[in-house]
Amino acid sequence: MAEKLPLLLVEDEPHIAEGLVFNLEEENYQVTHVESGEEALELLEKKDYALMILDLALPGIDGLEVCDQLRENDNQIPILMLTARGSEQDRITGLSKGADDYLAKPFNLKEFLLRVANLLRRTNWQPPSQKNTTYSFGSNKIDLDTYQATTRHGTIQLTELEVKMLQLFFDQEGKILSRGKILKQVWGMSPKTETRTLDNFIVRLRKYFEAEPTKPKFFRTVRGRGYRFIKNPEQ
Repeated sequence: MAEKLPLLLVEDEPHIAEGLVFNLEEENYQVTHVESGEEALELLEKKDYALMILDLALPGIDGLEVCDQLRENDNQIPILMLTARGSEQDRITGLSKGADDYLAKPFNLKEFLLRVANLLRRTNWQPPSQKNTTYSFGSNKIDLDTYQATTRHGTIQLTELEVKMLQLFFDQEGKILSRGKILKQVWGMSPKTETRTLDNFIVRLRKYFEAEPTKPKFFRTVRGRGYRFIKNPEQ
């Protein structure tokens, strides 16, 4: 039997949530239901979900702010936004905040289930255990599960924070990562924190993986903007 895909439902109206959970589970999905944006963001820090079904009008942090925070942190979970606000401008606002699809209440149940299935089919989600855990660049090979790296120095045992930083660079290959984003993603620090910790880690990664640490090819500084990882610098 195929593994049930995990979905996160964020809906504060109990009668709506109960019906959605029932029908989604009938479609063989595994559904986690929370009632607030804060709970959703906390769960997404700890677990991967194949799809989030997100109500717009929530107590505390609303659906738009949840989208904003997730996309700002480069969490690309597919989001189907549900809302009673069905105007064209509302849909445009929701999509511009990072929602992948937008469905106004009241909605047809069959259409809802089809939209869920279509989003999942497009993203072809896999559980974390089935994702590739090894990464190679240049003469370096890293196992993100065992925290071991094979480099020109031989085998190195990496720390948890080093692996978190490497994973972030690998996931965002070629993109410029600001200091604030790295501090928030890896250390959980405020983006405005003044610290040399990040710079020291970059120096360490260059010593591990660069042939000439003072002339880095893979882990590059983008002056005034942050850092960027280039997997194939010769291309």
